Amino acid sequence: MDAKIGKFFDSIGTFFTGSDNIPWCDSDIVHGFEREVAEAEKGSSDEDKSACLLRLSWALVHSRRPEDVQRGIAMLEGSLSSTSDPLQVREKMYLLAVGYYRSGDYPRSRGLVDRCLEIAPDWRQAINLKKSIEDHIKKDGVIGIGIAATAVGLVAGGLAAALSRRK
Repeated sequence: MDAKIGKFFDSIGTFFTGSDNIPWCDSDIVHGFEREVAEAEKGSSDEDKSACLLRLSWALVHSRRPEDVQRGIAMLEGSLSSTSDPLQVREKMYLLAVGYYRSGDYPRSRGLVDRCLEIAPDWRQAINLKKSIEDHIKKDGVIGIGIAATAVGLVAGGLAAALSRRK
């Protein structure tokens, strides 16, 4: 019985805190990848530069800093059109979906993750991201309904109070 009660309170806590399985990235990791990109610019092959930029993009969209996430989104959007390898296109679309998820643009994130799942239907990371996106959309809907219901209750209570004073 205690275990069931514990699970109930954990599920309520998870609902309000928004638990997901997407990793976060600290700023020191971002700075490390920025240094790696700067070194690669000095004389590495185009393939090495591309790999360094992809790692930096990964770190940026997984960052806790919104400005890093936006920078990662911009980098990925800029490089996606010039990418021909289907595996890299899928990876960049997934990272874009993570970036939009982190920035709160859930519909755009869901569209991108759906495209990833069209390419690779069994891709576990994309499936988990889609579940997190749908959970956030549901949570936002429930909170919106709660706010609307509260507003309706306040208006009805105000009208009832005003009518009772007139009598």
